[in-house]
Amino acid sequence: MDNTSKGKCPVMHGGNTETHSSVTSWWPNTLHLDILHQHDNKTNPHDKGFNYREEFKKLDLEALKSDVKNLMTESQSWWPADWGHYGGLMIRMAWHAAGTYRTADGRGGANTGNLRFAPLNSWPDNGNLDKARRLLWPVKKKYGNKISWADLFILAGNMAYESMGFKTFGFAGGREDIWHPEKDIYWGAEKEWLGKSRYNGDTSESLDNPLAAVQMGLIYVNPQGVDGNPDPLKTAMDVRITFKRMAMNDEETVALTAGGHTVGKAHGNGDATKLGPEPEGADIHEQGFGWTNPVNKGNAEDSITSGLEGAWTTTPNKWNHTYFHLLLNYDWELKKSPAGAWQWEPINIKEEDQPVDAHIPGVKRNPIMTDADMAMKMDPEFRKISERFYNDPAYFEDVFARAWFKLTHRDLGPKSRYLGADAPAEDLIWQDPIPAVDYTLTDAEVEELKNTLLNSGLSRTDLITTAWDSARTFRCSDYRGGANGGRIRLSQQRNWEGNEPERLQKVLSKLEEIQATQSKKVSIADLIVLGGSAAVEKAAHEAGVAIKVPFTAGRGDATEEMTDAESFAVLEPIHDGYRNWQKKNYVVQPEELLLDRTQLMGLTAPEMTVLIGGMRVLGTNYGNTTHGVFTDRVGVLSNDFFVNLTDMNYTWKPAGENLYNIVDRSTGATKWTATRVDLVFGSNSILRAYAEVYAQDDNKEKFVRDFVNAWVKVMNADRYDVQ
Repeated sequence: MDNTSKGKCPVMHGGNTETHSSVTSWWPNTLHLDILHQHDNKTNPHDKGFNYREEFKKLDLEALKSDVKNLMTESQSWWPADWGHYGGLMIRMAWHAAGTYRTADGRGGANTGNLRFAPLNSWPDNGNLDKARRLLWPVKKKYGNKISWADLFILAGNMAYESMGFKTFGFAGGREDIWHPEKDIYWGAEKEWLGKSRYNGDTSESLDNPLAAVQMGLIYVNPQGVDGNPDPLKTAMDVRITFKRMAMNDEETVALTAGGHTVGKAHGNGDATKLGPEPEGADIHEQGFGWTNPVNKGNAEDSITSGLEGAWTTTPNKWNHTYFHLLLNYDWELKKSPAGAWQWEPINIKEEDQPVDAHIPGVKRNPIMTDADMAMKMDPEFRKISERFYNDPAYFEDVFARAWFKLTHRDLGPKSRYLGADAPAEDLIWQDPIPAVDYTLTDAEVEELKNTLLNSGLSRTDLITTAWDSARTFRCSDYRGGANGGRIRLSQQRNWEGNEPERLQKVLSKLEEIQATQSKKVSIADLIVLGGSAAVEKAAHEAGVAIKVPFTAGRGDATEEMTDAESFAVLEPIHDGYRNWQKKNYVVQPEELLLDRTQLMGLTAPEMTVLIGGMRVLGTNYGNTTHGVFTDRVGVLSNDFFVNLTDMNYTWKPAGENLYNIVDRSTGATKWTATRVDLVFGSNSILRAYAEVYAQDDNKEKFVRDFVNAWVKVMNADRYDVQ
């Protein structure tokens, strides 16, 4: 036996790469359910029952803030601080943690601490942020479970600004760490860093949805210009669409650009080709670090990160108002950094406007601007805003403080999720505010309302579908949407095609009548959920299972004034496998769309399975279609869907695009019709395993119990007060 041969390793491979025997490599077209297992508790090292929100409440926030501020000026020899202050590095870390957020699906952002894992920890745009995280480690170690990495990243950015003289708008905790990469988030189709294949046309607007960044591995735009070619006006178009997809308007965009570049510097003093691999590709002795620079010191004045080299302002180690002064009052020319990157430098700058070198005493340097900075001067609309900020520094500071808070808290969700004494009291429109409820309902009152709803003339299907349509908008990615607020009543949602506006209006009118007849307050939002839950309970009883569907009152009714129509547009469903509907045919298969929606709703694969089976037999399909309604007892919460799906007395035959006939083998007659979403639960090996559980003769009651539990989870997904 040749023990020296690496090809004869006596252990199984697969620890660092996918092997040839994996399901993915053998059957690349199979339906992968990994997206539903992203937050599998098996990866969580905390004890069962660990509650981060309760741990945070034990935190001495003022002591933590003091320690983080002190850290800013405690320069470490292994990664010296620019001008003796880590503020710029910590702000960049907070920015890049939050800056991956995109409005289309609410994914990305700072909410999970995913900057610790690949691919984000190794994106080219996140170069050397591994050092920022290690600099914070002594603080994280000290406060332990009371502060998550996700919260600490954002707090560090805030404390950096405050230690440099800027007053932030506030800070709220509540971000809970994940423990493995969110590898199924779609960051782009490119197979190489900084690839150029995410546009469907020639304009910035054609940027592939749901993406916001213009190239793989960037947070926003290329600092050297579109595809690395300087042209501030073209860059302005990229900047505008990128920031828009992060929920920012033009004024917020200019403020963030200027405020982010007021302190700190870019690093590109050397040959970038000599850098070592990124953290995920570095050798074991690098201790999880990446981008090692073997030249000279390898850090300080020899640092290489973006490739650009220089500071944006005159005093980049403290908050100042020189950004707009330099940008607007000097002419700028293109030059190359020592690393060979395009950057803009001022012509004939006065010595008093030059910043000193970050590490070499007594040496003055030119400030620099990126192509995106120059867009703030060259684009007509950005220019107007820049001039207003220049002439009114106090206004600029207020806009920036609010925009920074929005950037770093956009995906934390509504104010009800905010933790800590520094959370601002003001209600902000982007937080989707909901009025506080000042009533309670007794059990007897709930039962009386249920009877009223069930005897209102509305069908059980109408009640169930309205409750579902109201709740299905919830996204666990950024905690937006859901039934609380009753926004399905408002113009921003009422006329969405997926809500069947004509049917919905009939239901809402009846619910408003019921509300008006009550001697006690009750919101339409509560009536919507209670109506659906009462109908589910009645359907379960008709299946022979006596079960109570839990209901907790307390949902408020939001108003039009509390609702930003444009920001709610992204919540409009274009597909809903649970109601067997999609707005049109897409390149992506219906079952893949179902997985995406399921993950956003925070549901597991078994919960998805039981909900599909229940919704079908309850007859809740869009437009009353009968696809997948494998039962002769429509409206009864039976396990018939699974029984007939798994019955080999039937064969499935294609009948059109996304349409199949379920044919009786003995007679040749078509018994039912189905879509791909229906049949995948009988064809995919994992989903069929779940379906078989619910088809068993001894699991009829389990099916009802599991459906009710999943239903209540959906209805209460945005009820943080009862979770």
